[in-house]
Amino acid sequence: MAEMSYFRQTCSNGAVDIGAIDATTEFLTTIVKREVFMLSARNLILITVCCVTVASNHPRSGAEEKPDQTTAEQPAAVVTRNRVQLNLAGADLIIAAARVKADAMKLKMNIAVVDDGGHLLAFARMDGARPASGYTALTKATTAATFRQETGPIPKAEPDMLLSLSLQNAAQASGGKLTTLKGGVPIIVDGQVIGAVGIGGGTGEQDAEVAKLGIQALMDRLAAK
Repeated sequence: MAEMSYFRQTCSNGAVDIGAIDATTEFLTTIVKREVFMLSARNLILITVCCVTVASNHPRSGAEEKPDQTTAEQPAAVVTRNRVQLNLAGADLIIAAARVKADAMKLKMNIAVVDDGGHLLAFARMDGARPASGYTALTKATTAATFRQETGPIPKAEPDMLLSLSLQNAAQASGGKLTTLKGGVPIIVDGQVIGAVGIGGGTGEQDAEVAKLGIQALMDRLAAK
């Protein structure tokens, strides 16, 4: 404190009251310390508030954020539930209605009903129907069920040699379980193909007509429940 000693000496030479200077110096020192303390406290409060705000807006480093369950990718289903399945009673109903229609048209027909995989559920060969048409009826039903569409020839307006060869090869590879003959119609319930009907014994148009009437009998029964 060389400056303060020099100031005290100068004041003494000038007959200045040294006691008053000491009191003033002590007073000023107290005020400065108080202001410094208040400033430090004020800064401490501001720093604390900032820290609390940052901590509230950001999770702790050790905490993991949980993924949003609504947007997280759900695992693929391992089974399909609530499927519609064609039962034997439904297949029998189709065959009974198809036989009535065939009798009305004075035709002797083979009638095959398969499930959605093309497996035989029910079959009927009307008296006098050609035995060979039985294989045709089953092939039509299997094709309609597995291809999920009505059977029929390739449109002549758009010839496609590659498609024709592919169908022939597929027919051979399937053991004759694929055909482009008319008379196979899929059974669709609630947007699902649950099976198919194949008819053999008439023309392609007649076979398809009888198959559709048998399916309509099933639909009418379902609508009545």
